[in-house]
Amino acid sequence: MKLKPTSGRMYGLVVLYEMQTDFLLKALDGIDQKDAQKRLDTKANHVAWITGSMVQGRYFLAKLFGIDLPSVTDELFAHNKGIIDDAVYPPLAAFIKDWEEISPKLQEALIRATDEKLEEKLSMPGMKITLFEMISFNTYRDANCIGQIALWRRLLGYPGMNYS
Repeated sequence: MKLKPTSGRMYGLVVLYEMQTDFLLKALDGIDQKDAQKRLDTKANHVAWITGSMVQGRYFLAKLFGIDLPSVTDELFAHNKGIIDDAVYPPLAAFIKDWEEISPKLQEALIRATDEKLEEKLSMPGMKITLFEMISFNTYRDANCIGQIALWRRLLGYPGMNYS
């Protein structure tokens, strides 16, 4: 971590954020585009959808900090839309491009977030939470999604995820 977060509450989350920024790229390494949309005769979310949902999550958080940039995920993932059967999702390279664009900008916002900003109330369908709680949830979800992609790697016949 280059800078110490303004809010002490953010230190651990920023460390995880940095790790997960790299881990997603490692999880996706070498996955062929044709495999990224395979569901192996299940209703499970495929690698492309999982990746896109992570990208969309970071763009959503960035908007809460006033960083409003377009993303390849804007339509297929709007309003937390679930996987769409038979939809053709963007290539992993497009998701990776957006991931690499938004991640440093959002990280800077997370580092600079004040306790006052973190206590902003958000109204989500069916719940009211603070920005800090949303960041915490998104951090947890990113780890979960990376684990799913790591499992998909093995199910699709790829070597396990390399953490080095």
